[in-house]
Amino acid sequence: MPVSIRDARNSEADRQWIQRYYPEYLEDLSQHSMNTGMFPVRGEYGEREPELLARWFADDSSHPLILLKNERPAGFALVSRPLRHQRDAIDYHMAEFFVAPAQRRLGIGRDAAQLIFARFAGTWEITEFLYNKPAVAFWRDIVSHLTGGRFRESVAHGEVRQVFNSKDFVGQRR
Repeated sequence: MPVSIRDARNSEADRQWIQRYYPEYLEDLSQHSMNTGMFPVRGEYGEREPELLARWFADDSSHPLILLKNERPAGFALVSRPLRHQRDAIDYHMAEFFVAPAQRRLGIGRDAAQLIFARFAGTWEITEFLYNKPAVAFWRDIVSHLTGGRFRESVAHGEVRQVFNSKDFVGQRR
């Protein structure tokens, strides 16, 4: 069951897949927000959801990706570049990452993350909402495994933040 990634800008079908699953992604986030209002409930963005997604495809500093299992969409990711004045410290930020529920626990997220870090080698920042325990556990495990423990983690303002350089492990087998 090979996992791959591709640029979602190159396919209208990929864009439509993301649009179809984006509300489910927001629902996942809202379930883990513990009613803090940090993430919207499904449909709260309403008419703005297409506008939000359109920015992914229009912004030159964003890289919308489709996660594939056996060449079929299984999830999506959005890699973003920080503002120019912040690029001294961070090259890339994992802005969004989602694996469809039916595709979870199959290693797709882990393998896709590794492919993404290799494709965009540099200093990374990943943040998760503190109360989103599945996301925190997922990223801690992935980052710890891939970096051999060579990463910084901090907790502030309700977020867990991992920072690491993927150039340190790209091409290494673990």
